[in-house]
Amino acid sequence: MRVVLVGANGMLGTDLKEACAREGVDAPALDLPDVDITRPERLQRDLPEADWIINCAAYTRVDDAETDRETCFAVNAEGPRNLARLCAKRGIPLLHISTDYVFDGTKNTPYQEDDPTHALSVYGESKLAGERAIQDAGCPYIIARTQSLFGLHGPSFIKSIMRFITEGKVPLKVVQDQVSCPTWSGHLADALLRLVHTEHRGIVHTSSEGACSWFDFARAIVDRVQPGVEVLPVPASIYPRPARRPANSVLDKTRYAQWTAHRFPSWQEGLDAYLEALNHTSPI
Repeated sequence: MRVVLVGANGMLGTDLKEACAREGVDAPALDLPDVDITRPERLQRDLPEADWIINCAAYTRVDDAETDRETCFAVNAEGPRNLARLCAKRGIPLLHISTDYVFDGTKNTPYQEDDPTHALSVYGESKLAGERAIQDAGCPYIIARTQSLFGLHGPSFIKSIMRFITEGKVPLKVVQDQVSCPTWSGHLADALLRLVHTEHRGIVHTSSEGACSWFDFARAIVDRVQPGVEVLPVPASIYPRPARRPANSVLDKTRYAQWTAHRFPSWQEGLDAYLEALNHTSPI
């Protein structure tokens, strides 16, 4: 199997390259400037033939997107449309990464794939537009929604908490009224490779099992790296930000388990695996 990775130098893309190498998957890895999904005239020339295209390219600066709408939509909506149209032309299936931010967070139970969408931010709107563009393009596709990613190859909430502790910025004050499923990008990379080996197509939720607030997550980090550090719960309103976030965006993973016969690891397992991997890398 040949899987072309687009956006391969980011946090998830880097983990996907490593996962493909472990599994013996032929995986040409592309990123700027070698391939630019916002320029359809170049994609035809620059995108090699493959059995699958996995698109990890994304504009993820959620707050910046509020004042940079054009760039955000170019990458998150027009880019996926360009890829999907080329995939339709070539008959190649596309696996695209989307987000829980397509939902407004008002549901009291985990979001299923067919629940109504209602994005609260420009970033969420752009990702939802990208989903719809892929669905309209006519190519075989899997849209894998995920959430609250953390990984070795980029900034993360965990690294921030550890840095605050090292700098003595304690007690930690962490938001308690936003709930999701923090997901290690290493586990997500493995899940995506499982999906390309299925015959299923459509939207599927791929994030850690369980749910927690950022406050809960911070306490779990502290318990593992510096027990005894005080963590105080605060409302999100104390840290006003340009982009609105969904308050409760937990994703239901039943469909993923049915498609792959695999249980997505819990956020606690993801945290432990991340910290173990971090211990084998250079200091933050």
